[in-house]
Amino acid sequence: MTLVTWTLDTPSARAALEIATEYTEGALLNHSVRSYAFGAEYAARHGLSYDRELFYVGALVHDLGLTAPFDSHTLPFEEAGGHVVRVLTAGLGWPAERRARAEEVVVRHMREDVTAAEDVESHLLQIGTTADVSGVGVGDADPVFRAELLTEYPRLGFGEAFFALVADQAARKPQCAAAAYVASGAKERIAANPLDRQG
Repeated sequence: MTLVTWTLDTPSARAALEIATEYTEGALLNHSVRSYAFGAEYAARHGLSYDRELFYVGALVHDLGLTAPFDSHTLPFEEAGGHVVRVLTAGLGWPAERRARAEEVVVRHMREDVTAAEDVESHLLQIGTTADVSGVGVGDADPVFRAELLTEYPRLGFGEAFFALVADQAARKPQCAAAAYVASGAKERIAANPLDRQG
């Protein structure tokens, strides 16, 4: 049995999963679920309290700005994704302050590190996405949890597909966070992810 589950059964969570499933291919969809799961497992190990629904919704749609329907020719993909989650949660009846928090969580996942004390949901999304994209910290996660997660939500060539998407963002928007990320050696870090060699 795993330390955490990677599903959440609320109307907002179901809507986020439905939208993510509709607009992302398998590799990117599975990444979104795994990002939530790695963040939630980290929170369980470190005794962090957080708004599970807010984190789940943000994690499930955090990369929609990379998809063709939501790719902005002017905004960085995380900002475009922030607008998507804000519109989605407005349709779900979330109040303005909670919609703004959802946007903040999505935008911050590509920004400078945020501490858990400062913003726990943004911190967890940064932890979860970093673990899944480049493998940082995955050795600290429960090995049974890791194995079950990868069986349920396999990689499906995620690393190469994701790098192609962010490299495209970097080329078209050279001032965005994705450009700095690519320039900092992202391709090599992604290629070295131990999750892609876990049997």
